[in-house]
Amino acid sequence: MPWRPTCRGAAGKGASSLYVQGFLPSPPRLPACPPPVASPWGRRGCAGQGVPAGARPSPGRPPPAPGGQGPVSAGVARVQQLRPSSSSTVPPAASSCPGTQARAASLPGPLQRGSGYYTAESHTNEVYVEEAPPEPALDYRRVPQWCATLNIHRGEATCYSPQGGSYRSSLGTRCELSCARGYRLVGRSAVQCLPSRRWSGMAYCRQIRCHVLPAVLRGSYVCSAGVQMDSRCDYTCLPGYQLEGDRSRTCMEDGRWSGSEPICVDVEPPKIRCPDSRERIAEPGKLTATVYWDPPRVKDSADGVIKRVMLRGPEPGSEFPEGEHVIRYTTYDQAYNRASCKFRIRVQVRRCPVLKPPQHGYLSCTSDGNNYGATCEYLCDGGYERQGTSLRVCQSTQQWTGSQPLCAPMQINTAVNSAASLLDQFYEKRRLLVISAPDSANRYYKMQISMLQQATCGLDLRHVTIIELVGQPPHEVGRIREHQLSVGIMEELRQFLHLTRSHFNMVLLDKAGTDRERYILPVSPDEIFDFIDTYLLSEQEAAQRAQGGDPCD
Repeated sequence: MPWRPTCRGAAGKGASSLYVQGFLPSPPRLPACPPPVASPWGRRGCAGQGVPAGARPSPGRPPPAPGGQGPVSAGVARVQQLRPSSSSTVPPAASSCPGTQARAASLPGPLQRGSGYYTAESHTNEVYVEEAPPEPALDYRRVPQWCATLNIHRGEATCYSPQGGSYRSSLGTRCELSCARGYRLVGRSAVQCLPSRRWSGMAYCRQIRCHVLPAVLRGSYVCSAGVQMDSRCDYTCLPGYQLEGDRSRTCMEDGRWSGSEPICVDVEPPKIRCPDSRERIAEPGKLTATVYWDPPRVKDSADGVIKRVMLRGPEPGSEFPEGEHVIRYTTYDQAYNRASCKFRIRVQVRRCPVLKPPQHGYLSCTSDGNNYGATCEYLCDGGYERQGTSLRVCQSTQQWTGSQPLCAPMQINTAVNSAASLLDQFYEKRRLLVISAPDSANRYYKMQISMLQQATCGLDLRHVTIIELVGQPPHEVGRIREHQLSVGIMEELRQFLHLTRSHFNMVLLDKAGTDRERYILPVSPDEIFDFIDTYLLSEQEAAQRAQGGDPCD
């Protein structure tokens, strides 16, 4: 059936120009548009208008129920039946229908009120083209929810609807999305309900996690909530190590850990314990004691590794003199932390009372003279003999053995049978200066005796005894001081020492009885003393002379 305009004014000015130019036959007289009817979507308009796209009735079938929808494409022309009218023109002001360009159509049949259809054909035709339907106007009393309700796990949607606060999913609603603490929004932060009944985007809440913290060398950490946000990880170090840096780190909202990674460093020095202090008694006859000890006990509280142990002082087994000695040990670990310890060694020398030298004599002692084990020998000066104990020893009880001897004048026994017996009395005690002269009037003899009588102190200091052999037989005289020698002893001495009676001559014998020097002319005592001091003094005599000086000066 040809399609016809529904009312006057439906064809518009474009259609009128078609009639005028003769492209279409003269239009029939159309009735005025019926009164506007209420649309189920709340918009008023002509019959067949005011419905959503796809909800208008198609030709030849009844209109849908209010609120119903049908598939109609935008811009598709519809032909509707109109009731015939006697008027062939429609005043422009009487029509409220939209003006369109027209196509030719016939609209038979009478008009059913409010339906937009006619039941009888008309003799005139009017053609128009539909516009695209406008955006739907919803009746929220009947369709309160247009898009699906937003539900964000671990999050929240804050929505604003044009229809008011009670409409959360209506068309045009805008929702701002956020996540709970500890979660991060992935996707769009705001979405809008579209006419397609879909939201303009998607989003979800992802849990905020930090990376796994690396292991700490020689330490560890404990976290309150793993790698989740607000998780706090506390660091500790192994025994012997100290934490340097942040003691705790917290997983922040940006997925990073606060602070920086700490380290465990070995700052604690090792433990060292020295041996106990000790006291030792000096060995007999010595002023020192040999002391032994065990090495110190060293332990590192960190990794147990000791780099080195240094000793400051003598090694174990050394001899320590009398007094107090400090032994120090220093140890280092791998981090070169240092620890030291010390102990003391005290060496005590047990001593006897100091001995006094005898009158006209002196002492010759070993070691320190009065220490435990020391031995002291009593010696008498030249011309004196010891009477009593010659040696005394200092005992561990700090007492001397024996008693102190005396130095008495030497008793020379001239009533002997031979010269050898006479000389044995002077062995290791005295030096002998034997003078031989033809007679007592010999001027060399007088000169020599005169000089020696003035040097008696020097002679005694050097342990020199003078023997005189003067004269010719049978008037020959031999003497030692006031002691006279027999003729036989004098003859043996001359033969033993090769002394002549014809002229002045002298011979000097050491304490062993050895011929050390001969003189054929008188000499001064200083020359004799220089020779003795240079060649004949023993070490003990030299030490005594150096200690006591020369009392004859």
